[in-house]
Amino acid sequence: MEALLNTVVPVAFIVLMGYLVGKRIDFDLQTLSKLSIYVLVPVLIFDAMLRARLTGASVLGITAAFFIASAGLYGVALALSRWLRLDKGTTKTLIASATFPNSGNMGLSLTFFALGQPGLDRAIVFFIASSVLMFGLGPAFLRGGGFLQSLGFTLKLPLFWALAGGLLVRGLGIPLPLGLDEGVHLLGQACIPVMLLTLGIQIARSRPEWGSFELQASSLRLLAAPLLAGVAGWALGLERLDVQVLVLQSAMPIAVNAFLMAGEFGGDGPRAARAVVASSVLSFLTIPLVLLLIGVG
Repeated sequence: MEALLNTVVPVAFIVLMGYLVGKRIDFDLQTLSKLSIYVLVPVLIFDAMLRARLTGASVLGITAAFFIASAGLYGVALALSRWLRLDKGTTKTLIASATFPNSGNMGLSLTFFALGQPGLDRAIVFFIASSVLMFGLGPAFLRGGGFLQSLGFTLKLPLFWALAGGLLVRGLGIPLPLGLDEGVHLLGQACIPVMLLTLGIQIARSRPEWGSFELQASSLRLLAAPLLAGVAGWALGLERLDVQVLVLQSAMPIAVNAFLMAGEFGGDGPRAARAVVASSVLSFLTIPLVLLLIGVG
């Protein structure tokens, strides 16, 4: 129980600080999000690639299990949509909400507190895979655009170039001069608290709605997703830490980007926004249970 509290309380504290500040100060959330996406997250990824101690089996296994579980989750969400006879826009929003996890600002943070640096290294692999799904296939699904168009959008994101650059520098054994590696590490460490503060501010500006759609989307994201991820990891015979990270990252609430992309590319933006907030609040009840199930606590 002490380990569980040591994992959840620091995350909840930073989110709470963001919530309290967000109630009193009018921060520009778009600027904070861009700072994270275009500066802090790429630097964190670059630093992690320099320092990570990962095997190829872990990278391939986590990536494969993520996409297998996501395919299963897509099928469950689609079947539920048809059973409920949802319209096209609402169906797209439910599927996006179910399959786009908040594996960045909340997932990376919580995994680091729960499983340390080795867990964070693996969580970044999951985060990159989920970003490919969200930014690569997401627009094509929501908007109906072609694969090449979505691929072009994906390649504009700096996180993939940060990944490639980190792997290249590490693979060639190129030392960063003048203590630059420490500067990169220091800036990367700023990523996690800034993203958690941003999440708290986002919650402060929204009111949870507990309608049927929000509860259905939250249940798919918080309960069905980690279950399917655990089954996929077990079926592929992944190592224990790989499965722990896979399940914990899959237990994250709906990504804020699900709301942004639904509004931009053809889903139901207001419903997606309500589902994001509802799942974020409910996740503080479900994530401790997931931590206990994977052996943290």
